[in-house]
Amino acid sequence: MRFGPAGYPSEGKTPEGSLKYTREIGLDALEVEFVRGARISPERAKEVGKAAKDLDIRLSCHAPYFISFNSDDPETREKSIGWVMDTARAAHNLGAYIIVIHAASYGKSPGTASASVIEGLTKCKEKMDDEGIKDVILGVETMGKQGQFGTLKEIAEIMKDVDGVRPVLDVAHVHARGVGSLKTKEDMGRLIDEFFPLCGDIAHFHISGIKYGEKGEISHLPLSSKEPDMQMLADILEDSKQDCTFICESPLIAQDAVVFRDMFPKYRK
Repeated sequence: MRFGPAGYPSEGKTPEGSLKYTREIGLDALEVEFVRGARISPERAKEVGKAAKDLDIRLSCHAPYFISFNSDDPETREKSIGWVMDTARAAHNLGAYIIVIHAASYGKSPGTASASVIEGLTKCKEKMDDEGIKDVILGVETMGKQGQFGTLKEIAEIMKDVDGVRPVLDVAHVHARGVGSLKTKEDMGRLIDEFFPLCGDIAHFHISGIKYGEKGEISHLPLSSKEPDMQMLADILEDSKQDCTFICESPLIAQDAVVFRDMFPKYRK
């Protein structure tokens, strides 16, 4: 199991410095945040990727927030393919194994969402194959708002049609979408039982606390909120043999990654 922050911790000043800081506090994963666009040259990406590899830090990347394969605007759908491809290329050069995608909202056409996501990701996968990008997984994130595409069931349907797709389980998003649905260890266990058959070699998690309302997610919170109580997840996975990456998206990206790691007795430093 590996643990790390969503983004470069500010203590590091530079990407390489942030990677070094991440390792110094006992973490060994990091998600590069391309949420406003994957603007990094191939040469720079390879430099950062080498620094991560030398420190034994597992990298992933988050694609831009403005991707929307179910948009009413055909131009946005086409641009979404480009945004995914920019992220996939950057991930390939970084040596990152997965990109995390917010695939769509239901919008005015909820009935077309699955077909639109399949169409968009199929085009992305074809382009990736054409460019020889074979080492990057298309990770579709479970989403926290009820108006967004992204339940595990929906992602499983996408996987039937598009190779190279895996779910990214944002535990807090599932909790918020269900208006506080992860109340007990049994609730958490059922979620993991649904996720692990779909996750592939590495299960990619996002962790945080979350504020929610009747329509789901409002904002991310520190783990101390216990919404949901992430100790339940650690207890369930304590003896698991599944390879996992846990990326912390709480407001305390690095500190809470350490807090969650230390919920596992065998990983405490």
